[in-house]
Amino acid sequence: MTTTDPSPATTALPSLSAARERFLSGRPLPPDVPEEVLAAWRRARFFGVPHDLAEPVACPPLPGESVLLDATRPVLDRIAPALGVDGSLLVLTDERLRVLWTAGRVPGLGGCAVLSEQEVGNNSAALALRVRSRAEVHGPEHFLDRWQDVSAVSVPVLGPEGGQVLGTLTVASRLSAAGRPHPQAALAEATAAAVETELRARTGRGERVLLDAYVRAAQGQNRAVVALDGRNRLVGDAAQRLLTPEVLAVLERTAAGARDTDVTGFAELPEGAGCTAHVTPVRLDGRTIGIVAALDPLDDPAPQAPASPPPVALTGSSVPWRHAVGRAVELARSQKPLLLTGERGTGKSALARELFGPDPVQAADAARDPGLGQALSVWQPGGPLLLRHAERLAQPGVAALNSLLDQHPDTRLVVTYTPGAPVGPCLERLLDKLSARSVTLPPLRERTEDIRELLPALAPRTAPGQPPLTWTLDALRALQLYPWPGNVTELAHVVRALTERRRATGPVRRAELPDAVREGPAARPLSPMEHAERAAILEALRRHGGNKARAAAALGIGRATLYRKLREYRR
Repeated sequence: MTTTDPSPATTALPSLSAARERFLSGRPLPPDVPEEVLAAWRRARFFGVPHDLAEPVACPPLPGESVLLDATRPVLDRIAPALGVDGSLLVLTDERLRVLWTAGRVPGLGGCAVLSEQEVGNNSAALALRVRSRAEVHGPEHFLDRWQDVSAVSVPVLGPEGGQVLGTLTVASRLSAAGRPHPQAALAEATAAAVETELRARTGRGERVLLDAYVRAAQGQNRAVVALDGRNRLVGDAAQRLLTPEVLAVLERTAAGARDTDVTGFAELPEGAGCTAHVTPVRLDGRTIGIVAALDPLDDPAPQAPASPPPVALTGSSVPWRHAVGRAVELARSQKPLLLTGERGTGKSALARELFGPDPVQAADAARDPGLGQALSVWQPGGPLLLRHAERLAQPGVAALNSLLDQHPDTRLVVTYTPGAPVGPCLERLLDKLSARSVTLPPLRERTEDIRELLPALAPRTAPGQPPLTWTLDALRALQLYPWPGNVTELAHVVRALTERRRATGPVRRAELPDAVREGPAARPLSPMEHAERAAILEALRRHGGNKARAAAALGIGRATLYRKLREYRR
């Protein structure tokens, strides 16, 4: 179980409530407002969330069947009867913070269909999803008026494979005078643990059933068989020779749709596929969990041109990534400015260039030209424009960009912005203007299932006759557990360094990974300075064969200090 340190806001809720009123009215704030609370309020204003929101937020379409809800329901049904007595509300969301299930009741607390910060501002579910650990939000720490008398604690629900976040569990109650920890924190953590146990049990059964179905279908010499369930893929050697990326994509979609419709029969493959695919559903406890497809070559298959892999900026099949990319593509169809936000290294600039297509693009970088004098002097009105690092704009640059938007409102403009640094009032107003057409790219730690697809896309082109870089399961597991503070850019550096310096043959082993990745993430979120310090300590330990006395001497610190810092990272 994870815990959070007491927040200074807990002991000063009345003063925090007054500070929130000053923030909403635009008046100067007192100096004692916790930075993380102030940043959450600013994000809510940036996303355009009305603080007096009264109507429930409309929910995006829910999947026809939710594996998380299916596994969670038996656990929640056992807990629900006790909630009415305690005056608590229990909420389950998916990985996009869409509400899947609620039980209990808190007087005055209405329900919402989605709990993302973009829709309702600061809340414990969004915070737990971001930090991947237990999170609490009390009273005026919320942005919405309707939640000022609410205390909530949320715990992420982690998947059995790779530790990806599948959703969140939240317990909400009337404002707790006891502060942190929330009185129902133990209930939230125990419920999440029970759900994860159920998910592990179900995943194991499903994999065994899928494997059994694959073995039965593959009996016989050179039978080309594929089994898929959306997470796992079993492909025989004979099927590998027939499969093309297009055929595999059709089968993946068929496996995803098999839960809602009967897919028995021949799949409709693209023209020139060179084979047919007869699909049979795989069932467990009366429900479809995947498919088995038997492939047969056509007599005279059409020649296939090798398909080029998608650009790195579009690589990834996780729900958060496909949702963000799909939204960006949809907004980019109109001749209006688009704002791409996200942590450094998430791929904002790369995605922006893909959105422009093959057309030549004028690029401006506010990190090098904060006033935009050089970039805009050579820009041709009407041409596409990419503005990177908007957070580094100086006041003249903001004024120039506002003037451009006023004079050329139909300019194909994409702006990238990395939140974090304080912004001035002029830039804040500009970001507010662009926020109506903004897309936030998820960090890599929230889409770790995409790492398997990103690795070959990020690897440099190998020399002729040289095999591509492959990875052991242990190394892949370490890559998926590492939090990647530098996101895709950091992963690209790791892959490039391994490709250029590696002398061993065969798959990359865990022992070959950088120390910080190999050792796994710290037990708590670390600051950038702590990340750098931890990386230096791990590197010194590696150089000195794990001898802590020698590593401490090389770092110029005492051995006791080294032991203390290692303990702090494990807390």
